[in-house]
Amino acid sequence: MAEELIPETPEEGEKPIKQRKNGLYQGVSDELAENMKSGWADTELHGLEPIAQAAHTAARRAALSARFPGERLVVPAGNLKTRSNDTEYSFRASTEYAYLTGDQTHDGVLVLEPTADGHEATIYLLPRSDRENGEFWLDGMGELWVGRRHSLAEAEQLLGLPAKDVRELPEALKEATGPVRAVRGHDAGIEAALTDKVTAERDEELRVFLSEARLVKDAFEIAELQKACDSTARGFEDVVKVLDKAEATSERYIEGTFFLRARVEGNDVGYGSICAAGPHACTLHWVRNDGAVRSGELLLLDAGVETTELYTADVTRTLPINGRYSEIQRKIYDAVYEAQEAGIAAVKPGAAYRDFHDAAQRVLAEKLVEWGLVEGPAERVLELGLQRRWTLHGTGHMLGMDVHDCAAARVEAYVDTTLEPGMCLTVEPGLYFQADDLTVPEEYRGIGVRIEDDILVTEDGNRNLSAALPRRSDEVEAWMAELKG
Repeated sequence: MAEELIPETPEEGEKPIKQRKNGLYQGVSDELAENMKSGWADTELHGLEPIAQAAHTAARRAALSARFPGERLVVPAGNLKTRSNDTEYSFRASTEYAYLTGDQTHDGVLVLEPTADGHEATIYLLPRSDRENGEFWLDGMGELWVGRRHSLAEAEQLLGLPAKDVRELPEALKEATGPVRAVRGHDAGIEAALTDKVTAERDEELRVFLSEARLVKDAFEIAELQKACDSTARGFEDVVKVLDKAEATSERYIEGTFFLRARVEGNDVGYGSICAAGPHACTLHWVRNDGAVRSGELLLLDAGVETTELYTADVTRTLPINGRYSEIQRKIYDAVYEAQEAGIAAVKPGAAYRDFHDAAQRVLAEKLVEWGLVEGPAERVLELGLQRRWTLHGTGHMLGMDVHDCAAARVEAYVDTTLEPGMCLTVEPGLYFQADDLTVPEEYRGIGVRIEDDILVTEDGNRNLSAALPRRSDEVEAWMAELKG
């Protein structure tokens, strides 16, 4: 990674020009500064086709406009965040902003200005870095450092929105009058400009609406989720092929292998991959991924590719590292599979959202009673929640641009609603027998099993978007044997 030049004291005939955003300077002669202004080809792009989701984002903005007539609506993308010293984390635009615009650039802001018959939407962006003042090569965010940005004219062609310079927006917002709502938590500068114009209650209503708007996916979103699941399936295949290398190293070999697929076919992983081998599978969000991978134990791999349009899969398989389940592993795995089958069967239009969880939990409760781990009958276990010692979590959640999508939705619009075609959710029951749990036989301890698939509600039932990956224990073994050759 290129380093900033050490600050120098300008010598005679030189003038200080800002080198980077943190205030370091390098002396640059007048002659060099003038030289860098010219001799560059015109690279403006013309006749660009709109991005694939432009029509969908326009419809989403129209729905937002109808919900909040007469009010100014402000939705920021967010800013770069410092990882350490002068390096930043990779940027990921806020879900609300990307959902409404299709744009993914940092510092962008969508503003819907109220009009007599709705709203006029404008996207505020950083324009191309200035060649006249040297920004493009002297500033650390100039295009010779971080790459070319689209010009505002190019952005208008791509996004189907009028575009303006975002650096002018804070002052314009300070001077604006009338009611305003903003999505908070992404851009402190924009929030500061709106300090005396917004209220937490009104802003929360905007956030809730945008969360609930994503409960039912449109055709573009469904296609993206299928793409994410297809890439994820290939990532799982990649992992199986290198399990011998993971045994020689650690869980991080698994993490890195899946990450390669995510970066090659998508934008990133949709969340921190859980590559939990052996007893780590009993830690629900094990993302340290620094443990040993041992033959004879299980690998719980919970991972999802995020597409370039920011839709993520969320899939889990629990795999025998040596390719064959032991008797006790198969017993537990098959119980979870049976619970998942019951949960998936309960996903259909008109069903209560909670039905798939209840169906899966009932199967697990019955298994725990059958195995003598808890006193029955199953109805008693479920009423008292006794199965939760070993099931721990809910059986699923909505899925989309966020792995736990629509999280700000109201209870009555989410967990207390009925399922509709276009909703996409995970079904992911599990059983986890902690290594130190003295209430179960020793042979159970340290075994964790979860099976998770991404299920789309259709007009007549459901479709498993991640069905390319086998689930039944014998099918998993055959699949692994084929991949390992």
